[in-house]
Amino acid sequence: MNKERLLARLGELAEVGAIGGGGVCRIALSDADMAGRDLVMSWMKQLDMSVTVDRIGNVVGVRAGLEDAPPVMTGSHIDTVATGGRYDGNLGVLAGLELVQVLAENDHVTKRPIAVGFFTNEEGARFAPDMMGSGVHQGMLSLSECLAATDRDSISVGEELHRIGYAGSAPCPGVVPGAFVELHIEQGPVLEREGIAIGAVDCVQGISWTEVSITGVSNHAGTTPMSMRHDANFAAAELTTFVRRLALEIGGSQVATVGFVQLSPNLVNVVPNRATMTIDLRNTDEAILQEAEQRTFDFAEQLAAKEGVEIEWRSLVRFEPVTFAEDVVASVEAAATKLGHSVRRMPSGAGHDAQMFAPNCPAGMIFVPSRGGISHNVAEHTDPDQIEAGANVLLQVVLGFADE
Repeated sequence: MNKERLLARLGELAEVGAIGGGGVCRIALSDADMAGRDLVMSWMKQLDMSVTVDRIGNVVGVRAGLEDAPPVMTGSHIDTVATGGRYDGNLGVLAGLELVQVLAENDHVTKRPIAVGFFTNEEGARFAPDMMGSGVHQGMLSLSECLAATDRDSISVGEELHRIGYAGSAPCPGVVPGAFVELHIEQGPVLEREGIAIGAVDCVQGISWTEVSITGVSNHAGTTPMSMRHDANFAAAELTTFVRRLALEIGGSQVATVGFVQLSPNLVNVVPNRATMTIDLRNTDEAILQEAEQRTFDFAEQLAAKEGVEIEWRSLVRFEPVTFAEDVVASVEAAATKLGHSVRRMPSGAGHDAQMFAPNCPAGMIFVPSRGGISHNVAEHTDPDQIEAGANVLLQVVLGFADE
């Protein structure tokens, strides 16, 4: 793979929605996302790929093979969080395009077609659920429900797809590929800490996102005795500390995060009457994830009764843990070893498009290190040689499936 060309494309795409510190803000279906889509689609067309856009806005470019067979697919996403970096998702898409270009330069036509896709709203930063496009593509999520999903301004996915010109006509669900392989930065510290070049991802944690609405009573901060308060913010804070203690108690792969809190009336001298928050629970074991959910719900019920507040729950995302196909995981290990790279099997703590393909076809992932374990941050970084190593492993794995 041509490292310089891949890095140049990563740099050019990072200029679309660029923010200070070298980061990127390209929220799903925003104007910046539209511009990024236009750029990547133009590269697909320059490579003479057959490009389609489906009804949820997924873009797939296909390079024909010798046989009319289900393609071997790679790719990821190009939407970002508000303070994202240049590698998350983008590396997997642009490494796929580099793979296609290398094959063309070497006049190598694979037995099976090769497809490169980028999927709508993988991050879930604007619309829930995350992994939306790949979920609809593989029939794991409802097209109609996802088109109707709205952001915090009550703007729907369907409306924004039409506005930016990416309400395509290709059907959903889409084709089930012969295999799906996704290259991605680790977004965690394990590979760097252990000095390992390649992660052969064997599973993805289950994810539970819940929006919690707490209703109390607004009152004067100076005249209301502590014993007579129904403080929505206090209840939110208690829930926040509970899920952290819970994750530490359960241990293992269990993690818990409160990433969003909004208060009303949000004034210095008024007891809050409303708190809206999110709880993100993840575990590689479905039974333990269910235990964490139930213990959180039970605590919230007790808290509501104690503090005299009302607590309501709304599920935003719920995905069970996913195990990737052994033949894909083994192929990543074998390719890394053949190329002289250290490799280890590992789980993914983040959700990825590949997990939506796993129930339907052999699927897996390749991880490369993230400096400092940092991602969803403008400081996100992976060294050029590490990018090259991951791209070359992707090439070998995809060729193995496409030429078998």
